[in-house]
Amino acid sequence: MVPRFIFVISDSDPVAPRVAAEWGTPPAIGDRVDGVPLRDLGDGVLELRRPTLHVHDELLDQRLPSTIRESRPTLVFPSIHRSRENVVCLTVHPLGNLGPSADVGGRPRIVNPTDPRAMAAMLRRLSELAAPLGLEATYESTHHGPELGLPSFFAEIGFGSAPEPAALMVKVLGSALRELNRDSMDRVALAVGGGHYAPHFTELAVRRRWAFGHIISRHSLAVLDEVTAAATYAATPEVDGIVYARAADSNHPMLAHLGPRRRDTDAELRGMDVSIGRPTGDAPASGT
Repeated sequence: MVPRFIFVISDSDPVAPRVAAEWGTPPAIGDRVDGVPLRDLGDGVLELRRPTLHVHDELLDQRLPSTIRESRPTLVFPSIHRSRENVVCLTVHPLGNLGPSADVGGRPRIVNPTDPRAMAAMLRRLSELAAPLGLEATYESTHHGPELGLPSFFAEIGFGSAPEPAALMVKVLGSALRELNRDSMDRVALAVGGGHYAPHFTELAVRRRWAFGHIISRHSLAVLDEVTAAATYAATPEVDGIVYARAADSNHPMLAHLGPRRRDTDAELRGMDVSIGRPTGDAPASGT
């Protein structure tokens, strides 16, 4: 089989094993990673259990069997979302470190390849499933590892100060993952500016046919250098320009020659009527 996605289940994470329990024990395909079988969830999706905490599972893609690695599946990590404010929400975000620190995995100023259309599809489905429950779904900006050579993103549950994620939130995340696909009609861009939770880009992706790769928050712009800026653009497949949260964000000198500026309205409306609630703010990330 040629896998489209690999769902990486960190047994050290409080969310991932609960999500995997929703799927039972899929059949093994014969290939193993560090002695652990890859399992077939069907429809081009594999599951891989890992004892390692996901944010420090550096270069996991290099451990995959070569035939699987060469097909370039996207690695998707169900995870806990942590924040200083104990935000209760569902999040989707690309991986990498935009500045000189790497406190939560990866390496300084190294970003991973992205899968913009899959991230947008994940965000939209989370929004659809979460809204009737009064829950919020949102992008987060690029902010942590692990470092990987394959496209990757995290899909997270923030459950605040509760001792464990609510069963309904686990079910929503598990369902959205199992339905994951890509919309070829989406227009792809680099997202620049705004707060860490990227409310502007969240709304654009849900309302319009925008799919964003790396998301550079206003906070990260302060530490962005020219090489890392170029890497975020190069790591966004089929990128067709840059969408800015506000006009002032477009004046950053490291972005001047990356790509054309696009307007919010340059992507078509999706015709959806989804209630969007999401956290806001410019504060830097404090966890996953």
